[in-house]
Amino acid sequence: MSAIITVENLGKKYRIRHQKQDSYATLRDTIVQGAKNIFSANRTAKQTEEEFWALKNVSFEINQGDRIGIIGRNGAGKSTLLKILSRVVYPTEGRIMLEGKIASLLEVGTGFHPELSGRENIYLNGVILGMTRKEIEKKFDEIVAFSEIDKFLDMPVKRYSSGMFVRLAFSVAVHMEPDILIVDEVLAVGDAQFQKKSAAKMESISKDEGRTILFVSHNMKAMVNLCPKSIYLESGTIKNIGVTESIVNEYLLHTDSK
Repeated sequence: MSAIITVENLGKKYRIRHQKQDSYATLRDTIVQGAKNIFSANRTAKQTEEEFWALKNVSFEINQGDRIGIIGRNGAGKSTLLKILSRVVYPTEGRIMLEGKIASLLEVGTGFHPELSGRENIYLNGVILGMTRKEIEKKFDEIVAFSEIDKFLDMPVKRYSSGMFVRLAFSVAVHMEPDILIVDEVLAVGDAQFQKKSAAKMESISKDEGRTILFVSHNMKAMVNLCPKSIYLESGTIKNIGVTESIVNEYLLHTDSK
C-alpha cells in the first residue's frame, strides 16, 4: 500500500526571548530601569535569546487507511507535528509529502467564523475543503443529525458551548470525506457518549472508506481501542513507533519512572 503521508527529517525551531534582571534589584531599581528602556535606543540590551527545537529529525510514513496514534507528554511536540501536517505552521527543516484532502480538528472553534451560524459555517467549511455547494447539500442532513445540534443550527456559533463546537466541527470534518483526518485532544471536550460515537465513526471511515486518521489523546484506553499503531514522541524526537498497546505500556512505564 502506498504512503499517503511521508515525513523526512522534519524539524521546527522557535526562538525564545528572556528578559534578564538582576536578582538583587529593588522595586525602585526595576522602575528606573523600565523607564530607561522606554527612552533608550537600545531597548533589548537586557534580553537574551535561545533556540528551542519543538521537533527534530522526525521521519515516518503513513499508509492510506491507517489509524495512527501520536503519544507523548505535554511539550513532546505532538501539537506542533499536527499543525505542520495541517499546514498551519511551516517546518524549519525537512519536508512532508501529503496525498489528498486534509481535515483537521486542532482546537475548539478552529476554522469556524464566530459571527456566522452553525448552518453557514457548515457551508464555509465545505468550501474550504474544496467541495461544491451541491456536494455540501448532499451531506448537510447527515452532518446535522450526527452533531445533534439541530435546535441551534441558526444561532451564531460564538454562543455555542465548547461541547457544541466540537460536535459540529467533528461532524463537518468526518462527513466532508477527507482523505486524511487529523484530530487533536479536542474531542476530550465532548461528553463520554459523543466521544464513543466519534471513535466509532473514525474507525468506520478508516475501515470502510480507506480514510487515514491521526489521533492525539491522553486517554490511553481510547488510543488502544482506535489506533492499531502509534508514534511515541519525547522532547521533539521519535522515541519509538509500533503496536499501540506496546507503545502505551512503554510510555506509561517511562512516565511513572519520572
